[in-house]
Amino acid sequence: MADVPEVPLALVTNGYFETKAASVRQKQILWEGYKQSKVLSVDQVELIKAIDKKPHEIINSTFQSNGKVYASLILHALKNIARPDTVQYVCVLSDDILTADNENSRFFYEAVDGDSVTLFAPFVKALQSDDEFTALQASKILTILACAAPAPSKVDLSDLYRWITLQLNQHRPEIVDLIVQELESILRVRQYRIAFWETPNAMKELIRRADKATATPQMLYQVIFCLWLLTFEPKIAAEINEKYDIIPLLVDIAKAAVKEKVIRVAIATLKNLVAKAPAQNLAAMLVVKLLPFTENLSGRKWSDADILEDVNYLKEKLQENFQSLTTFEQYASEIETGKLEWSPPHKSEVFWKENASKLDENNYSLLRALARILSTASSPLVLAVAANDVGQYIKYSSKAGKRILQDVGAKQRIMELMTHEDQEVRYQALSAVQKYMHQAW
Repeated sequence: MADVPEVPLALVTNGYFETKAASVRQKQILWEGYKQSKVLSVDQVELIKAIDKKPHEIINSTFQSNGKVYASLILHALKNIARPDTVQYVCVLSDDILTADNENSRFFYEAVDGDSVTLFAPFVKALQSDDEFTALQASKILTILACAAPAPSKVDLSDLYRWITLQLNQHRPEIVDLIVQELESILRVRQYRIAFWETPNAMKELIRRADKATATPQMLYQVIFCLWLLTFEPKIAAEINEKYDIIPLLVDIAKAAVKEKVIRVAIATLKNLVAKAPAQNLAAMLVVKLLPFTENLSGRKWSDADILEDVNYLKEKLQENFQSLTTFEQYASEIETGKLEWSPPHKSEVFWKENASKLDENNYSLLRALARILSTASSPLVLAVAANDVGQYIKYSSKAGKRILQDVGAKQRIMELMTHEDQEVRYQALSAVQKYMHQAW
């Protein structure tokens, strides 16, 4: 896929939003009343009448001939006018001006001497409006202004990010669609990514929208596009799979996707994870069988040559890593990801004889992770394999390790699983308990 600077701004529009905006444009605003109450000056009212209800071309040319003055007027109006219909109208007018020409944003920054806090304040106020459309319109304007900021490192988007996080939890797809489009635009700017990553619940709500069972192909594409942009940051690429289990999600989506563009962006995101943080991600990719999947993908015909390039890059890195990965590292990756299956180590007496003690390292971190899987997993396959592993560990472990198992509740959980509805889970739990009793004896 293209480098980030070449990614175009998302449109930030849909039918629902445009219908509302068209309705607001037709509203008659009584500007004379604002003149009489001295909220607006005579000159300001004349300025606004010159563009009120005019075609887009006239609005744009009039604004460009006196941009700084018009930008100051808009900010003044939003700061001093409280009537919801007028605030809506001024926001729609601002949007029309900003989308008419990318260069128009600079007049807004000139009006406040480049101070983004002063510039954003009236729109943040509108963002917190009880009126849904006003808030949506303000979020779009803040997105456009943020993307055009001359000094992005000085821009604070915390209010917008908190609002976006709340909207991602919406049940209405037309709202979520707009919000994700805004993120697609904002996250193009490198300086804005870590702040979004660190916004409480923001990542969780965004990733929740990548549900292949309920999301449309377009929504899947948009959400993963945001993840692709985020994973250009090494810190995010290093931590995202551990925190959100994103690798199995991306692989599942790519395997099930019908649309080529969904596969393309999922593969490009996986490529970023390898390129930016190989140590944290390659083993987890091998666990979810990404290598055979890339081998399958490399044999397909693609309309976009970038896909094949990314697939081959992934395949090459996975093959290199597969050769160097020891059996125990593969096992540890399974435990860390919670994706247990009957791979060779689980059934190998030699493996357990040689490696059981390694589960004690780093304050028994792997053993504790295995106990967590046993307590939280619902899959019968995962529970059966985990119960088997506990039994194998007991057979070859230290007394201290057995105490840890008891302290973290694994022994109790194994005994509970002896009555599980799944026959294999019952068998493995019983076998583990027998080993426990034998070792105790």
